[in-house]
Amino acid sequence: MATPFDQHAQAASGEADRDDLGAASDADLLLVLFNSLPNRAVFLDTNLVYRLANQEFLDFVGLPAEKVIGKTVAEILGPEIAADYLPDLERLRHGQVVRWEGWVDFGGQGARYIQEVLTPYKRGADGPVIGFVTFGRDITELKRREADLAEQVRIRTESDALQKAIVQTSLDCIIIVDGDGKVVDFNPASEKLFGFDRSQAIGREISELIIPERYRKQHLEGMSRYMASGQSRVIGKRVELEAISADGRTIPVELALSDVSIGETRYFTAHIRDLSAVKAAQYEIERQREALYQKEKLAALGSLLSGVAHELNNPLSIVIGQAMMLREKLGREADLLPEAADFANRAFKIENAANRCARIVKTFLAMARQRKAERTDISVTKVIEDAIELLSYSLKSSGVEVSVETQQGVPETRADGDLIHQVLVNLIVNARQALEEKSSSKRFIRISVDHDGDTIVVRLRDNGPGIPAGIRSRVFDPFFTTKPQEHGTGIGLAVSRGLMEAHGGTLELAVPQPEEGAEFVIRLPVTQSDDPVGDFGVGSDLSKKKPARGAVLIVDDEPELAELISDMVSASGFPTICAQSGTAAQTILSNPDQPIEAILCDIRMPDGDGPSLYDWLSANRPELTMRIGFITGDTLGPSAGRFLARTGCPVIEKPFTPDDIARVLESLQAHS
Repeated sequence: MATPFDQHAQAASGEADRDDLGAASDADLLLVLFNSLPNRAVFLDTNLVYRLANQEFLDFVGLPAEKVIGKTVAEILGPEIAADYLPDLERLRHGQVVRWEGWVDFGGQGARYIQEVLTPYKRGADGPVIGFVTFGRDITELKRREADLAEQVRIRTESDALQKAIVQTSLDCIIIVDGDGKVVDFNPASEKLFGFDRSQAIGREISELIIPERYRKQHLEGMSRYMASGQSRVIGKRVELEAISADGRTIPVELALSDVSIGETRYFTAHIRDLSAVKAAQYEIERQREALYQKEKLAALGSLLSGVAHELNNPLSIVIGQAMMLREKLGREADLLPEAADFANRAFKIENAANRCARIVKTFLAMARQRKAERTDISVTKVIEDAIELLSYSLKSSGVEVSVETQQGVPETRADGDLIHQVLVNLIVNARQALEEKSSSKRFIRISVDHDGDTIVVRLRDNGPGIPAGIRSRVFDPFFTTKPQEHGTGIGLAVSRGLMEAHGGTLELAVPQPEEGAEFVIRLPVTQSDDPVGDFGVGSDLSKKKPARGAVLIVDDEPELAELISDMVSASGFPTICAQSGTAAQTILSNPDQPIEAILCDIRMPDGDGPSLYDWLSANRPELTMRIGFITGDTLGPSAGRFLARTGCPVIEKPFTPDDIARVLESLQAHS
């Protein structure tokens, strides 16, 4: 005989046997009972096939009865949910009632929290279990409300704990007062700054606690005015004023006062920051600014002296040299000229006076030069890492990524680590400031360290806006800057280049420029002793002068100075040829039949200077690049310093003596 559930299934499929009215009535009655339940109710056979489903369930799955009855759980709710029933089937077949609850993923309907009871249904009292009556209660919204409430409680608890932690651990003083001006909270920072224990502060008038007596009346009037009208000159603003500590000490502070009233209860929170260190730092900044101003004046003086030295040293060289040679000539002709001794004495006085002028010029130059480096063995990579660490916060806050790539085997060198550090810090700061003008979020500085023979090469590149071609030649000029007046003095790169040149190295702007940004290149010689970089002298094996095989070419744009040098060179036994410019010297040197023993050349000349002549020799007469020495009164100038450091050629500073000329000629002749 068919069960009421079978009858319902047949009715749902249009095959009901209406002759069996009792059975049909039982099925209809059962269906009415199912549909009256506020929860989902279904009957499943032992194969998990739906035989009966109430309207609540049909509404949930969104299907009519004829689309559900006769289908399996897997077909209606999915195989995953059907699989969840399998572990309980054995218990149900043995007549046990199964209860469970939890989250179930219904696919399109989303995750729902279900309480479900599965009750076995037997055919007769002792018959086998033929299916399960399942009642499901959806309490998703209740669970979500419970979860929301628990989350709100958790957040409130954490917020209270966080607020307490913030107040307790804040580096700033946090003081809370009520509407009557009495302290209700006093954090540890306040205890430390003002010298009162929290127990001493709670309940006391804030005006009597930390406000200086001369400001108390103003404070009380301001509080009364705010309580009456809501108008205040300090609430919601940051103001600087003075406070007093327990020992009567006056403290400069910054105050931010806010109204945090709760309902009808008025509270005011005061955030107070000790400005003692800030004020001391401001004083120090002003002192340092004045020192910088003086240093800038000295740097300007150095640039000025470079030109002054060149203009003075030329005539001084002529005066000293001619006076010296005149004195020596008069000494040789004392027997022929009665007045020779008197003339020689006068020449000696002229020479002494000129030497005094030369010493004055050299004294000014020494004042303007960088201090002597204090050298130790350093790792350039370590100095770079220290510079990056020093600037790490500003780099991070500016969104700048810095990477360092070091070639294996880069040696240490003997240098002043502090000065090299100063150069690198200046370059990195300049790169960071340039990157702040870059709108793209990707900002980087790439630093590479390698070595080329006896030279350490450091390249620092950024991807900022770069340096326009029109000003690349000026970036190392003192006081030249593209930054606003308040952000740059124009001396950083000039000083950095001077520091590198003091080490016998160079600081250059890379050419050609990268596609974006700017690249600076540092070249630092590897030295392993305390010998001054760039020092040169004549070794013992050069003490014997070789016989001259050619003439000494003298290149100077001042004929009197060239004549003086020619006389000194001739006195050393060399024939001479004079040229008044680098261009004229190139014409002479282009003649292969003219043997040249050595070249003495001025650095600064209007028509082809010393560096251009050296570059011409490198291309056309490379054998002579080892036999050229330079005479200059401009060793402080940036161009002269860089050139001499690059070539390693010997140099004679004006004013000079015959011994200076002879010494250089002897060293140059060693390379002939």
